[in-house]
Amino acid sequence: MQEQLADVFTQLGLAGYKDAWIFQVFVVVFITMLANFVSNRLFQRLETQLAKTRNIWDDILLHAARRPIALLIWVLGLSLAFELTDPETGSVLVKLIEPLRRGLVIVMIAWFLIRFIRQAESALVSDEKVKNPMDETTVGALGKLLRLSIIITAVLVVLQTFGYSISGVLAFGGIGGLAVGFAAKDLLANFFGGLMIYLDRPFKVGDWVRSPDKEIEGTVEDIGWRLTCIRTFDKRPLYVPNATFASISLENPSRMSNRRIYEKIGLRYEDSALINAVVDDVRDMLRNHPEIDTQQTLIVNLNSFAPYSLEFFIYTFTKTTNWVRFHEIKQDVMGKIISIVHQHGADFAFPTQTLHLESGESHPLVDRPDGVTQ
Repeated sequence: MQEQLADVFTQLGLAGYKDAWIFQVFVVVFITMLANFVSNRLFQRLETQLAKTRNIWDDILLHAARRPIALLIWVLGLSLAFELTDPETGSVLVKLIEPLRRGLVIVMIAWFLIRFIRQAESALVSDEKVKNPMDETTVGALGKLLRLSIIITAVLVVLQTFGYSISGVLAFGGIGGLAVGFAAKDLLANFFGGLMIYLDRPFKVGDWVRSPDKEIEGTVEDIGWRLTCIRTFDKRPLYVPNATFASISLENPSRMSNRRIYEKIGLRYEDSALINAVVDDVRDMLRNHPEIDTQQTLIVNLNSFAPYSLEFFIYTFTKTTNWVRFHEIKQDVMGKIISIVHQHGADFAFPTQTLHLESGESHPLVDRPDGVTQ
Protein backbone atom coordinates (compact mmCIF):
# COMPACT_ATOMS: atom_id res chain seq x y z
CA MET A 1 0.00 0.00 0.00
CA GLN A 2 2.84 2.35 0.82
CA GLU A 3 4.53 1.65 -2.57
CA GLN A 4 1.28 2.25 -4.47
CA LEU A 5 0.77 5.54 -2.64
CA ALA A 6 4.36 6.58 -3.44
CA ASP A 7 3.71 5.88 -7.14
CA VAL A 8 0.65 8.14 -7.02
CA PHE A 9 2.67 10.97 -5.47
CA THR A 10 5.42 10.40 -8.08
CA GLN A 11 2.92 10.72 -10.90
CA LEU A 12 1.69 13.94 -9.36
CA GLY A 13 5.24 15.27 -9.24
CA LEU A 14 5.36 15.56 -5.48
CA ALA A 15 7.95 12.90 -4.70
CA GLY A 16 10.97 15.01 -5.59
CA TYR A 17 10.24 17.94 -3.37
CA LYS A 18 12.04 18.45 -0.07
CA ASP A 19 9.85 17.53 2.88
CA ALA A 20 7.25 16.14 0.49
CA TRP A 21 6.47 13.47 3.10
CA ILE A 22 4.74 16.13 5.21
CA PHE A 23 2.32 16.81 2.39
CA GLN A 24 1.84 13.09 1.87
CA VAL A 25 1.01 12.56 5.54
CA PHE A 26 -1.41 15.50 5.38
CA VAL A 27 -3.18 13.98 2.36
CA VAL A 28 -3.47 10.58 4.06
CA VAL A 29 -4.89 12.11 7.28
CA PHE A 30 -7.31 14.25 5.24
CA ILE A 31 -8.53 11.22 3.26
CA THR A 32 -8.94 9.33 6.52
CA MET A 33 -11.06 12.12 8.02
CA LEU A 34 -13.09 12.34 4.81
CA ALA A 35 -13.67 8.58 4.77
CA ASN A 36 -14.77 8.69 8.41
CA PHE A 37 -17.18 11.55 7.66
CA VAL A 38 -18.66 9.75 4.67
CA SER A 39 -18.97 6.57 6.72
CA ASN A 40 -20.88 8.37 9.48
CA ARG A 41 -23.25 10.02 7.01
CA LEU A 42 -23.82 6.71 5.24
CA PHE A 43 -24.63 4.93 8.50
CA GLN A 44 -27.05 7.71 9.48
CA ARG A 45 -28.94 7.38 6.21
CA LEU A 46 -28.99 3.59 6.47
CA GLU A 47 -30.31 3.74 10.04
CA THR A 48 -33.13 6.04 8.92
CA GLN A 49 -34.11 3.72 6.08
CA LEU A 50 -33.77 0.46 8.00
CA ALA A 51 -35.79 1.82 10.93
CA LYS A 52 -38.83 1.73 8.63
CA THR A 53 -38.56 -2.05 8.13
CA ARG A 54 -39.87 -4.74 10.49
CA ASN A 55 -36.70 -6.80 10.31
CA ILE A 56 -34.67 -6.22 13.49
CA TRP A 57 -31.51 -8.01 12.36
CA ASP A 58 -30.48 -5.33 9.85
CA ASP A 59 -30.76 -2.72 12.62
CA ILE A 60 -28.69 -4.87 14.96
CA LEU A 61 -26.03 -5.49 12.29
CA LEU A 62 -25.80 -1.79 11.43
CA HIS A 63 -25.58 -0.68 15.07
CA ALA A 64 -22.92 -3.31 15.85
CA ALA A 65 -20.76 -2.34 12.85
CA ARG A 66 -20.87 1.46 13.11
CA ARG A 67 -18.26 2.15 15.79
CA PRO A 68 -15.85 -0.69 14.84
CA ILE A 69 -15.81 0.48 11.20
CA ALA A 70 -15.16 4.09 12.24
CA LEU A 71 -12.26 3.00 14.43
CA LEU A 72 -11.00 0.67 11.67
CA ILE A 73 -10.82 3.60 9.23
CA TRP A 74 -8.68 5.55 11.68
CA VAL A 75 -6.43 2.54 12.37
CA LEU A 76 -5.74 2.00 8.67
CA GLY A 77 -5.27 5.70 7.94
CA LEU A 78 -2.97 6.48 10.85
CA SER A 79 -0.89 3.34 10.33
CA LEU A 80 -0.33 4.37 6.70
CA ALA A 81 0.56 7.90 7.76
CA PHE A 82 3.05 6.51 10.27
CA GLU A 83 4.63 4.40 7.55
CA LEU A 84 5.16 7.53 5.47
CA THR A 85 6.63 9.36 8.44
CA ASP A 86 8.92 6.63 9.74
CA PRO A 87 11.57 6.61 6.94
CA GLU A 88 12.08 10.33 7.40
CA THR A 89 12.46 10.13 11.17
CA GLY A 90 14.82 7.14 11.09
CA SER A 91 12.74 5.13 13.57
CA VAL A 92 12.97 1.35 13.72
CA LEU A 93 9.30 1.00 14.64
CA VAL A 94 8.25 0.59 11.00
CA LYS A 95 8.62 -3.19 11.39
CA LEU A 96 5.92 -3.19 14.06
CA ILE A 97 3.37 -1.25 12.02
CA GLU A 98 2.23 -4.15 9.82
CA PRO A 99 1.70 -6.74 12.63
CA LEU A 100 0.16 -4.05 14.83
CA ARG A 101 -2.26 -3.10 12.06
CA ARG A 102 -3.22 -6.75 11.53
CA GLY A 103 -3.70 -7.23 15.26
CA LEU A 104 -5.94 -4.16 15.51
CA VAL A 105 -7.99 -5.31 12.54
CA ILE A 106 -8.58 -8.62 14.33
CA VAL A 107 -9.54 -6.73 17.48
CA MET A 108 -12.03 -4.63 15.47
CA ILE A 109 -13.61 -7.76 14.01
CA ALA A 110 -13.89 -9.33 17.47
CA TRP A 111 -15.38 -6.08 18.81
CA PHE A 112 -17.98 -6.09 16.05
CA LEU A 113 -18.97 -9.70 16.79
CA ILE A 114 -19.24 -9.04 20.53
CA ARG A 115 -21.42 -5.96 19.93
CA PHE A 116 -23.61 -7.98 17.56
CA ILE A 117 -24.06 -10.75 20.14
CA ARG A 118 -25.01 -8.25 22.87
CA GLN A 119 -27.59 -6.59 20.62
CA ALA A 120 -28.95 -10.00 19.61
CA GLU A 121 -29.32 -11.00 23.28
CA SER A 122 -31.44 -7.94 24.01
CA ALA A 123 -33.61 -8.58 20.95
CA LEU A 124 -34.22 -12.28 21.55
CA VAL A 125 -35.67 -11.72 25.04
CA SER A 126 -37.78 -8.67 24.13
CA ASP A 127 -41.52 -9.03 23.61
CA GLU A 128 -41.51 -5.92 21.44
CA LYS A 129 -38.87 -7.14 18.97
CA VAL A 130 -39.68 -10.84 18.49
CA LYS A 131 -42.97 -12.73 18.50
CA ASN A 132 -41.70 -15.62 20.62
CA PRO A 133 -39.05 -14.31 23.06
CA MET A 134 -36.52 -16.80 24.35
CA ASP A 135 -35.71 -17.53 27.97
CA GLU A 136 -33.43 -14.83 29.37
CA THR A 137 -31.24 -17.29 31.26
CA THR A 138 -30.63 -19.46 28.19
CA VAL A 139 -29.87 -16.49 25.96
CA GLY A 140 -27.50 -15.06 28.57
CA ALA A 141 -25.62 -18.36 28.88
CA LEU A 142 -25.23 -18.75 25.09
CA GLY A 143 -24.16 -15.13 24.76
CA LYS A 144 -21.47 -15.52 27.43
CA LEU A 145 -20.13 -18.68 25.79
CA LEU A 146 -19.99 -17.04 22.36
CA ARG A 147 -18.28 -13.90 23.67
CA LEU A 148 -15.74 -15.97 25.60
CA SER A 149 -15.01 -18.04 22.50
CA ILE A 150 -14.52 -14.92 20.37
CA ILE A 151 -12.21 -13.30 22.92
CA ILE A 152 -10.04 -16.43 23.29
CA THR A 153 -9.85 -16.88 19.50
CA ALA A 154 -8.96 -13.21 18.94
CA VAL A 155 -6.22 -13.33 21.59
CA LEU A 156 -4.68 -16.46 20.04
CA VAL A 157 -4.77 -14.99 16.51
CA VAL A 158 -3.22 -11.72 17.69
CA LEU A 159 -0.44 -13.65 19.45
CA GLN A 160 0.17 -15.59 16.25
CA THR A 161 0.29 -12.30 14.32
CA PHE A 162 3.07 -10.99 16.57
CA GLY A 163 5.08 -14.18 16.09
CA TYR A 164 4.16 -16.11 19.21
CA SER A 165 3.51 -19.83 18.76
CA ILE A 166 -0.07 -20.80 19.55
CA SER A 167 0.96 -24.41 20.07
CA GLY A 168 3.34 -23.30 22.81
CA VAL A 169 0.61 -21.28 24.47
CA LEU A 170 -1.78 -24.23 24.35
CA ALA A 171 0.87 -26.56 25.76
CA PHE A 172 1.55 -24.14 28.59
CA GLY A 173 -2.17 -23.97 29.26
CA GLY A 174 -2.39 -27.78 29.44
CA ILE A 175 0.50 -28.06 31.90
CA GLY A 176 -0.48 -25.05 33.96
CA GLY A 177 -4.11 -26.13 34.05
CA LEU A 178 -3.36 -28.68 36.76
CA ALA A 179 -1.75 -26.11 39.03
CA VAL A 180 -4.51 -23.61 38.35
CA GLY A 181 -7.12 -26.29 39.07
CA PHE A 182 -5.72 -27.00 42.53
CA ALA A 183 -5.20 -23.33 43.34
CA ALA A 184 -8.64 -22.23 42.15
CA LYS A 185 -10.82 -25.22 43.05
CA ASP A 186 -13.49 -22.99 44.60
CA LEU A 187 -13.56 -20.85 41.49
CA LEU A 188 -13.93 -23.94 39.31
CA ALA A 189 -16.63 -25.33 41.62
CA ASN A 190 -18.60 -22.09 41.20
CA PHE A 191 -18.02 -22.20 37.43
CA PHE A 192 -19.39 -25.73 37.11
CA GLY A 193 -22.18 -24.82 39.52
CA GLY A 194 -23.19 -22.03 37.16
CA LEU A 195 -22.98 -24.46 34.24
CA MET A 196 -25.33 -26.86 36.04
CA ILE A 197 -27.79 -24.01 36.62
CA TYR A 198 -27.80 -23.29 32.89
CA LEU A 199 -28.25 -26.98 32.03
CA ASP A 200 -30.72 -28.09 34.74
CA ARG A 201 -32.49 -24.73 34.90
CA PRO A 202 -33.91 -24.98 38.45
CA PHE A 203 -34.53 -21.23 38.18
CA LYS A 204 -34.05 -18.38 35.74
CA VAL A 205 -33.67 -14.61 35.89
CA GLY A 206 -36.83 -13.10 37.35
CA ASP A 207 -37.86 -16.17 39.39
CA TRP A 208 -38.71 -16.02 43.07
CA VAL A 209 -36.61 -18.64 44.88
CA ARG A 210 -36.14 -19.65 48.49
CA SER A 211 -34.14 -22.27 50.34
CA PRO A 212 -35.36 -24.03 53.51
CA ASP A 213 -31.72 -24.93 54.26
CA LYS A 214 -30.26 -21.42 54.01
CA GLU A 215 -31.58 -17.93 54.61
CA ILE A 216 -31.98 -17.36 50.88
CA GLU A 217 -35.17 -15.88 49.50
CA GLY A 218 -35.78 -13.29 46.82
CA THR A 219 -35.91 -12.62 43.10
CA VAL A 220 -33.08 -13.78 40.82
CA GLU A 221 -31.50 -10.75 39.11
CA ASP A 222 -28.43 -12.22 37.43
CA ILE A 223 -26.80 -15.63 36.97
CA GLY A 224 -23.06 -15.28 36.48
CA TRP A 225 -20.33 -17.85 36.04
CA ARG A 226 -19.26 -17.48 39.69
CA LEU A 227 -22.09 -15.75 41.56
CA THR A 228 -25.85 -15.52 41.36
CA CYS A 229 -27.37 -12.22 42.46
CA ILE A 230 -30.68 -12.51 44.32
CA ARG A 231 -32.62 -9.39 45.31
CA THR A 232 -34.24 -10.03 48.69
CA PHE A 233 -37.70 -8.72 49.47
CA ASP A 234 -36.23 -5.88 51.53
CA LYS A 235 -34.38 -4.82 48.31
CA ARG A 236 -30.90 -5.91 49.42
CA PRO A 237 -28.70 -7.73 46.90
CA LEU A 238 -27.65 -11.21 48.01
CA TYR A 239 -24.67 -12.73 46.17
CA VAL A 240 -24.65 -16.53 46.37
CA PRO A 241 -21.72 -18.63 45.02
CA ASN A 242 -23.03 -21.02 42.39
CA ALA A 243 -21.46 -24.03 44.13
CA THR A 244 -23.91 -23.47 47.01
CA PHE A 245 -26.87 -24.55 44.89
CA ALA A 246 -25.34 -28.01 44.44
CA SER A 247 -25.68 -28.81 48.15
CA ILE A 248 -28.95 -27.17 49.24
CA SER A 249 -32.66 -27.70 48.62
CA LEU A 250 -34.26 -24.93 46.63
CA GLU A 251 -37.89 -23.95 46.13
CA ASN A 252 -39.11 -22.04 43.10
CA PRO A 253 -42.52 -20.55 44.00
CA SER A 254 -42.57 -18.72 40.64
CA ARG A 255 -43.36 -22.03 38.92
CA MET A 256 -46.37 -22.92 41.06
CA SER A 257 -49.54 -23.52 39.07
CA ASN A 258 -51.93 -22.11 41.71
CA ARG A 259 -51.90 -20.44 45.11
CA ARG A 260 -53.66 -22.06 48.04
CA ILE A 261 -56.20 -20.56 50.43
CA TYR A 262 -56.30 -22.54 53.67
CA GLU A 263 -58.20 -20.94 56.55
CA LYS A 264 -59.91 -22.17 59.72
CA ILE A 265 -63.11 -20.42 60.85
CA GLY A 266 -64.67 -20.85 64.29
CA LEU A 267 -68.37 -20.36 65.04
CA ARG A 268 -70.00 -20.20 68.46
CA TYR A 269 -71.32 -23.42 70.01
CA GLU A 270 -74.78 -21.87 70.27
CA ASP A 271 -74.76 -21.70 66.43
CA SER A 272 -74.43 -25.47 66.10
CA ALA A 273 -77.83 -25.74 64.40
CA LEU A 274 -76.66 -23.36 61.65
CA ILE A 275 -73.24 -24.86 60.93
CA ASN A 276 -74.39 -27.12 58.07
CA ALA A 277 -76.15 -24.31 56.24
CA VAL A 278 -73.15 -21.99 56.65
CA VAL A 279 -70.70 -24.64 55.38
CA ASP A 280 -72.90 -25.44 52.35
CA ASP A 281 -73.24 -21.77 51.37
CA VAL A 282 -69.51 -21.16 51.73
CA ARG A 283 -68.82 -24.19 49.51
CA ASP A 284 -71.26 -22.95 46.87
CA MET A 285 -69.72 -19.48 47.01
CA LEU A 286 -66.25 -20.87 46.32
CA ARG A 287 -67.50 -23.07 43.48
CA ASN A 288 -69.08 -20.06 41.77
CA HIS A 289 -66.23 -17.62 42.45
CA PRO A 290 -64.63 -16.55 39.11
CA GLU A 291 -61.09 -16.51 40.56
CA ILE A 292 -61.20 -19.94 42.22
CA ASP A 293 -59.87 -22.88 40.21
CA THR A 294 -62.55 -25.53 40.64
CA GLN A 295 -60.40 -28.08 38.79
CA GLN A 296 -58.21 -28.24 41.89
CA THR A 297 -59.05 -29.64 45.32
CA LEU A 298 -61.88 -27.71 47.02
CA ILE A 299 -62.87 -28.68 50.58
CA VAL A 300 -65.22 -26.93 53.02
CA ASN A 301 -66.11 -29.06 56.06
CA LEU A 302 -66.61 -28.99 59.80
CA ASN A 303 -63.22 -29.94 61.16
CA SER A 304 -63.16 -30.06 64.97
CA PHE A 305 -64.76 -29.22 68.29
CA ALA A 306 -62.34 -26.56 69.45
CA PRO A 307 -62.18 -25.42 73.09
CA TYR A 308 -64.46 -22.45 72.48
CA SER A 309 -65.75 -22.85 68.89
CA LEU A 310 -67.10 -25.16 66.22
CA GLU A 311 -64.30 -25.02 63.69
CA PHE A 312 -64.67 -25.56 59.95
CA PHE A 313 -62.02 -24.96 57.31
CA ILE A 314 -61.75 -23.98 53.66
CA TYR A 315 -59.12 -25.49 51.36
CA THR A 316 -59.05 -24.20 47.79
CA PHE A 317 -56.78 -22.75 45.10
CA THR A 318 -56.83 -19.52 43.14
CA LYS A 319 -56.26 -19.34 39.38
CA THR A 320 -53.62 -16.65 39.69
CA THR A 321 -50.11 -17.08 41.08
CA ASN A 322 -49.45 -13.36 41.37
CA TRP A 323 -48.74 -12.53 45.01
CA VAL A 324 -50.60 -9.21 45.12
CA ARG A 325 -53.60 -10.45 43.13
CA PHE A 326 -53.79 -13.57 45.34
CA HIS A 327 -54.24 -11.49 48.48
CA GLU A 328 -56.92 -9.41 46.79
CA ILE A 329 -58.85 -12.59 45.96
CA LYS A 330 -58.31 -13.99 49.45
CA GLN A 331 -59.69 -10.80 50.99
CA ASP A 332 -62.76 -11.02 48.77
CA VAL A 333 -63.34 -14.67 49.72
CA MET A 334 -63.01 -13.98 53.45
CA GLY A 335 -65.33 -10.98 53.18
CA LYS A 336 -67.98 -13.13 51.54
CA ILE A 337 -67.59 -15.75 54.29
CA ILE A 338 -68.26 -13.05 56.90
CA SER A 339 -71.42 -12.03 55.04
CA ILE A 340 -72.63 -15.64 54.80
CA VAL A 341 -72.12 -16.22 58.53
CA HIS A 342 -74.03 -13.07 59.47
CA GLN A 343 -76.83 -13.78 56.97
CA HIS A 344 -77.59 -16.99 58.83
CA GLY A 345 -77.71 -15.19 62.17
CA ALA A 346 -74.54 -16.86 63.38
CA ASP A 347 -71.37 -15.20 64.65
CA PHE A 348 -67.70 -15.90 65.04
CA ALA A 349 -66.32 -17.32 68.26
CA PHE A 350 -63.65 -15.78 70.41
CA PRO A 351 -62.00 -17.09 73.60
CA THR A 352 -64.71 -17.29 76.28
CA GLN A 353 -65.58 -19.35 79.37
CA THR A 354 -69.08 -20.22 80.55
CA LEU A 355 -69.71 -20.90 84.25
CA HIS A 356 -72.73 -23.08 85.05
CA LEU A 357 -74.08 -22.81 88.65
CA GLU A 358 -76.51 -25.41 90.00
CA SER A 359 -79.46 -23.84 91.84
CA GLY A 360 -80.79 -25.10 95.23
CA GLU A 361 -77.46 -26.15 96.62
CA SER A 362 -75.49 -24.40 99.34
CA HIS A 363 -71.80 -24.11 98.93
CA PRO A 364 -69.65 -23.76 102.05
CA LEU A 365 -67.08 -21.04 102.16
CA VAL A 366 -63.71 -22.33 101.24
CA ASP A 367 -60.41 -20.70 102.10
CA ARG A 368 -58.27 -20.48 98.98
CA PRO A 369 -54.51 -20.75 99.28
CA ASP A 370 -54.10 -17.10 98.37
CA GLY A 371 -56.10 -16.03 101.44
CA VAL A 372 -59.25 -15.03 99.61
CA THR A 373 -62.51 -16.49 100.96
CA GLN A 374 -65.04 -17.73 98.40
